[in-house]
Amino acid sequence: MKHSTRIVAVLALSLLAAGSGCAGEEKPPAAPLQPLAVREQASSIVKGDDGYMVNWAGVLANTNPWHFGEHVVATVVASDSQGKEVVRLDQPLDAVPPAGVLPFTGQVVTQDRPVAVNISYRPARWHLAGRIVSAFQPFPVYDVLTDRTSDGDYLVTGYVGTPYVTPARSLAVTALLRDGKGKLLGGGSTFVDNVQAGERRRFVLQIKSVENPRDIASAEVTARAWGSSSRPFEQLALGGALPVHTVKPKMPPFAKDRGRQAPLAGVMGP
Repeated sequence: MKHSTRIVAVLALSLLAAGSGCAGEEKPPAAPLQPLAVREQASSIVKGDDGYMVNWAGVLANTNPWHFGEHVVATVVASDSQGKEVVRLDQPLDAVPPAGVLPFTGQVVTQDRPVAVNISYRPARWHLAGRIVSAFQPFPVYDVLTDRTSDGDYLVTGYVGTPYVTPARSLAVTALLRDGKGKLLGGGSTFVDNVQAGERRRFVLQIKSVENPRDIASAEVTARAWGSSSRPFEQLALGGALPVHTVKPKMPPFAKDRGRQAPLAGVMGP
């Protein structure tokens, strides 16, 4: 009796030790979130009727597959030939989607002549996305036309739509201007409000603050939900996307299948 009791006690102690060992095992740490990367940026200074126009454009990339980069702020500083700051501006940027990019532009006018422009960025705050990445679909842009006006401005026009069922309250439309080699020269942005499902809204961008507009060879136009947090993105995704095919096919079905049936496994063909 004493021998069997001793065996039971030893087994109980062994199970307890094994359980405490499992509880004490540390899980491998999660991969740290990567900061937003500055993929490219450019700036220019142009003398205008009201002073000196400072234009800038850039592209931020978010390599994290499950997190939004929120509340990003770009600080733009323009300095004169003596190094004195003539412009200091904090520009709140829109949220950067998971595994996505954020094209952005800005412009300011100053009376003092700047010769250099510097752009820095505050670190993003990270928010775990409530949907998978494919749920955040891009906004389609249609019929983009570009033209140079007689007074040297660069005109970009087109239409923007929405892939979502819920109306998009406000969209930011950005045009990045590039030369023949694809180098970023500058850009401009505008807003389009209340984009309903199934409709297209027109946008007009008149950009006059880019040096040497004759070097502009193309305009890369994108649209995105406006807002510094993920909320506008996630509200649209939560409402669902429009079906890809909305019109019933008019072609009659084939009288005979034109395909060739694959032979079943283990069955020899003719």
